[in-house]
Amino acid sequence: MIPGSRDVLLVIDVQVDFLPGGALAVPEGDAVIAPVNRLLGLFPHAVLTQDWHPPEHVSFAASHPGGIAFDTVCLAYGSQVLWPEHCVQGSAGAELAPGLASERAELVLRKGHHPAVDSYSAFLEADRRTPTGLAGYLRERGFTRVVLCGLATDYCVAWSALDARAAGFEVLVVEDAVRGIDHAGSVARAWAEMAAAGIGRIAAGAIAGYTALP
Repeated sequence: MIPGSRDVLLVIDVQVDFLPGGALAVPEGDAVIAPVNRLLGLFPHAVLTQDWHPPEHVSFAASHPGGIAFDTVCLAYGSQVLWPEHCVQGSAGAELAPGLASERAELVLRKGHHPAVDSYSAFLEADRRTPTGLAGYLRERGFTRVVLCGLATDYCVAWSALDARAAGFEVLVVEDAVRGIDHAGSVARAWAEMAAAGIGRIAAGAIAGYTALP
C-alpha cells in the first residue's frame, strides 16, 4: 500500500489512561506508540481521537450504585459495559500519550463527552443515532480510505472501523499498530466481525516507506 491523498490515518485513543499504569490499561498499549508515529510520518493526512468523559459519566462503574467494573448493565440505549473511571476531561489520564507525534494530525476529535451516552466509535455515539461529525468531515475533505491504528482493538478501534465501513469508506486496520483489552475473547470476536464487514487487515511493513523498529 502507498499512502495517497485520498487516504486518512485514523489514530484511536492513544491516551495515558489506556497505557500500562493507567486507569483502564490496555495490555502492551504503549507498544503502539512507535509504529503509530512511523505511520503518522507516512500518511499525508491524519486524524486523532481522544476519549473525553465528564466526571460521573454513565459508563463509569462508580456512577451506578453497587456497580462493578466490567459488569454489563442495560441503559436506555442498550447494553453498556461499566468501566473504571478513565479519560476524565482535563485530567492527566485523558492526555494524549507522551511521545505521540500528535502535531502531525489535522484534527483531534474528542468523543464520549455526552454524560448519558458512551462513545466507542469515532463516528457514532453508543446510542447508534448521534453522529460525531467525522464521516461528514472525511467526505468533505475527499477521503475514500480510512486506515486505523491505536487502542483498543476490541472496542474503540473495531467500532470505529465498522462504522467507517458502514459509512461507505474503504477500511484497513494496521494489525501490529493496535492492541486490545481481550476480555473473554473480545479481540478474536472483533477481528471476525471486521472481516465479515469487508474490513481489511494490513501489516505496517506492507505500507510503503514504513521502517520497522531495530
